[in-house]
Amino acid sequence: MTTLRGQLLTGDALTPGEVRFGPTLTRLTHAPDAPADLLILPGFIDTHVHGGGGGDTMDGPEGIRTLARLHARHGTTTLLPTTITNPWENVMAALSAVKDVMAGGVPGGADIVGAHLEGPFISPGRLGAQPPNTALPIPDLVAQVLALNVVRAVTIAPEIEGALDAALTLGRAGVRVGVGHTRADAPTVTAFLNALHAEGIRTAATHLFNAMGGIEGRDPGVPGALLADPHTYPEVILDTIHVHPTGFRLARAATPGRVMLITDAMRAAGLGDGESELGGQRVIVKNGEARLEGGALAGSVLTMDAALRHAVQAGVPLPEASRMLSDTPARSLNLTDRGRLEVGLRADLVVLDRDLTVKAVYVGGQEIPRD
Repeated sequence: MTTLRGQLLTGDALTPGEVRFGPTLTRLTHAPDAPADLLILPGFIDTHVHGGGGGDTMDGPEGIRTLARLHARHGTTTLLPTTITNPWENVMAALSAVKDVMAGGVPGGADIVGAHLEGPFISPGRLGAQPPNTALPIPDLVAQVLALNVVRAVTIAPEIEGALDAALTLGRAGVRVGVGHTRADAPTVTAFLNALHAEGIRTAATHLFNAMGGIEGRDPGVPGALLADPHTYPEVILDTIHVHPTGFRLARAATPGRVMLITDAMRAAGLGDGESELGGQRVIVKNGEARLEGGALAGSVLTMDAALRHAVQAGVPLPEASRMLSDTPARSLNLTDRGRLEVGLRADLVVLDRDLTVKAVYVGGQEIPRD
């Protein structure tokens, strides 16, 4: 058993206290003399992360372990390794690798609860930084995905042939369905979401505002339809590059309690500026921006602790900002055993100082090495 003392984030406030835990939280008590300069928050949950520390989901098991360790050092205790659009055999190999890593866990890394299948069921006209290997979600491919029993979230462009049938099939199997990398119009997105919600399927906006066009008064587009929906969870890459501060405030105002922060990080996260790679494409990281040679943003080099700091700097109270990285993504994935500091839940914790710098991380009660 481990005992920590500090300012515990429970509910909507920080209160001085003590938390005791093994693999799960066993006791939370009030402790007026607890250190004022240590903040104890629920561990971060990243539902959309491609890589980090030089590793990438598409690399196979060792790349997945590498990214899980890098992001754990920055407070991420749960994550979904995320694929990129590739030839189908490569996508399936990556999903199989995620399943293999899940079976053994990642010592010193975040808990992997499944994969996010971001490609290839997207629009060839909204690739963003994805390679041009899109595919239609025909029943055979969907069946192959479900047979692996590893995909927890999927991104689909609603306008492509077979999108709704595939989304319903995946959603009924417990997969969260994200709308993204799409050229659909607002009515198409709304009809797609309504059909899914009629069956109780959880939905998300894949990196809201990115690879989906803009909003106009007479043409609200994909972002307008997603923000107007009362159930969808918007993913936001809050790195000060992908989304304008006003866009973030809009998402927060339109979807209270549902904004979840993600990294969308690629393999260069944690490595500083220089050359890297995404889906076989050369990436240049300069001043913290990852771009393809043609200038398109190529994911981010963001970590979740930085996203928390950016949210607080944008004026979000710390309890609300914390929920954007913990409770909200947990709810979006129906993960009922984590995301909050409550007795009986997993002991996934991040300890920060008053500057929101990570001092310690615990995954399932085990401390993550800091070196």
